[in-house]
Amino acid sequence: MKAVILDAASLGDDIDLSPIRAEVDTLMVHATTEPKDCLARLEGASVAIVNKVVLDAETLEALPSLELICVLATGTNNIDMQAARRLGIEVRNVTAYGTASVAQHTLMMMLALANRLPLYQRDVADGAWQRSAFFCLMNHRTLQLAGKHLVIAGQGELGSRVATLAEAFDMRVTFAARPGKTDDSRPTLHGLAPQADVVSLHCPLTEESHHLVDAALIDRLKDDALLINCARGGIIEEQAALEALRDGCLGGLGVDSLPAEPPRDGHALIAALDEPLNLIVTPHNAWITPEARANVVRLTVDNLRAWQGNTDA
Repeated sequence: MKAVILDAASLGDDIDLSPIRAEVDTLMVHATTEPKDCLARLEGASVAIVNKVVLDAETLEALPSLELICVLATGTNNIDMQAARRLGIEVRNVTAYGTASVAQHTLMMMLALANRLPLYQRDVADGAWQRSAFFCLMNHRTLQLAGKHLVIAGQGELGSRVATLAEAFDMRVTFAARPGKTDDSRPTLHGLAPQADVVSLHCPLTEESHHLVDAALIDRLKDDALLINCARGGIIEEQAALEALRDGCLGGLGVDSLPAEPPRDGHALIAALDEPLNLIVTPHNAWITPEARANVVRLTVDNLRAWQGNTDA
């Protein structure tokens, strides 16, 4: 059985791929792959292992040997799933590999924004503390998390772990109804917005969740509320959130993802990092602890074994 990894660099060069190699006869490893090179590299392969490389219908149709696609992530939007089903190609992804890592990153953002860390670090760098008339700076009103209300969109593994960590800070946690689910008895995010001190997003990007946090919802938030997105870009209306932050109608904004990644053409939030705002933008790296990336390999091995067990049965 020949397997090909098309974008191994997405796991980092410190991650051991030998567990995957042990499951196949031949493993070809490519750090990155351009779309034009997919066909040649996958020729004769039974298994394609990818993270973000796009495998469209035209590509899949030209690979008669391909039987399995292992996705090194949860999202499968880079795979033409309809074409894969039609061609009898099984697609297996991995889930819950980075729960601890992403939850930790979320709390990092929450704590940093609550304490206005981006603003105070700028003040220190600009010499404001050095010029202060007394021992400390109190230029920016901070937010004590104890007793505050955290509203979470997404009650899966990630949302539930964030809730547990937040409760350790004596926060009150409420989960919002799943976007687009009319039979969900929980209150909607729109309805919970006026009560929220912190909103944290952990839901998938779907038609229903696209711009879930739009200008109208942001208008319903408290002026000092914190908004955190460690899910997918596009769940918040980034420009509306930025304008609210600039106008003092939002207490802080933290995002770990943007609609286009990498943002080669720039983005308004990245440009705004030069402004004195309580803003954090991280490069979609909430998931990247070594433990989480090793989990991706382990779960991919599980997928290979399960698939081989099914094909041998």
